[in-house]
Amino acid sequence: MESPVKDKPKSHWLAKLLIPKIIVGCVLVALLAAGWLSMRNYYENKYKTTKLGFEDIGEFATQECRTTQVNSTTAAREIFGVQIPFTQSRYIYSYDVVIKAGYDFSAITWDVADTTITVHLPDPQVLSCELDLDSFQVYYENESAFRHITMEENNQALTDLKTNAQNDAIANGLMDNARENAETLLTAFFAQAYDLDEYTLNFA
Repeated sequence: MESPVKDKPKSHWLAKLLIPKIIVGCVLVALLAAGWLSMRNYYENKYKTTKLGFEDIGEFATQECRTTQVNSTTAAREIFGVQIPFTQSRYIYSYDVVIKAGYDFSAITWDVADTTITVHLPDPQVLSCELDLDSFQVYYENESAFRHITMEENNQALTDLKTNAQNDAIANGLMDNARENAETLLTAFFAQAYDLDEYTLNFA
């Protein structure tokens, strides 16, 4: 007479079903943890030239001024004219700005009458105003998740920074120095073609 087959406990079948799932779950958790620990910030720049042009220039740069400009850019959300706490973004940084002044060489004319050379110099002008990108320094930066400083706002801040640098340079004698040095350089230029012991050189 065959002995009756005893039923295996239900817990045994439950364990057989759950153990593979537990193992898979542990593996997934381990992979996620490894991925989290290996996460890092991602930054990428892509460049493409969309327009390229060349032009002849006849600039006569006679003076250069370098000035350091510190800029503070702040943006925040407001309600009824009052800034909302924790929505303020702020950057404080500096750039050196290089301003060059001089002349359009084609606008400089001269004439010789008897023993007098008269050089007609127009008013000097700003030829360039450029940021020295290598001089960039950050003193403070705080970016709120509720109010970012946009690219347009940042671009306007840099434009204002350059304008302020140019105004400072002019206020501190950039144009006067450009004129003075132009006369020095042109005197040396005319001395190669004329004997200035015999000719009088005037600047008008």
